[in-house]
Amino acid sequence: ATIFSHPTPFAGGDAAIIDDEGRILLVQRADNGMWAMPGGALEVGETPAEGAVREALEETGIHCQPIALVGVFDSRRCGMKTRHHLYAFLFLCKPLEQSVENPSHAVEVLQTGWFAERDLPEEIDPGHRTRIPEAFRVWHGDQRAFFDSDPSSLAPRRV
Repeated sequence: ATIFSHPTPFAGGDAAIIDDEGRILLVQRADNGMWAMPGGALEVGETPAEGAVREALEETGIHCQPIALVGVFDSRRCGMKTRHHLYAFLFLCKPLEQSVENPSHAVEVLQTGWFAERDLPEEIDPGHRTRIPEAFRVWHGDQRAFFDSDPSSLAPRRV
């Protein structure tokens, strides 16, 4: 019982599902009407990657496979609007060529859509505005994970 006397951040997992054409799958959230990557709270007994894949399936019906860790983001530093301190694990994922299922948590989502990097919707959830570009950075080949609070520390490398 003493374990609960020590506060700790909540953990969440998000899936940046980008297809071979470079389009990212976003959901329009029912709670605020804004676009975001699918994701949510991790459950006891699952890894962050498993949680991100589960959340994506529940919200979109799309099966995906994690291929890289984009980073671990602190809710206080990436624009998230939450009263709780949250660590968000963001995984770059590829969609799998399996049949699409009916999303079990469709009530959380108004609609889904695939968007090119240069054609993102205007109404992106504040907690996702800074993280979607990080997902594309990794998709473009920069495999360094984001752990810093300052996105400028990951300026593109010149090869």
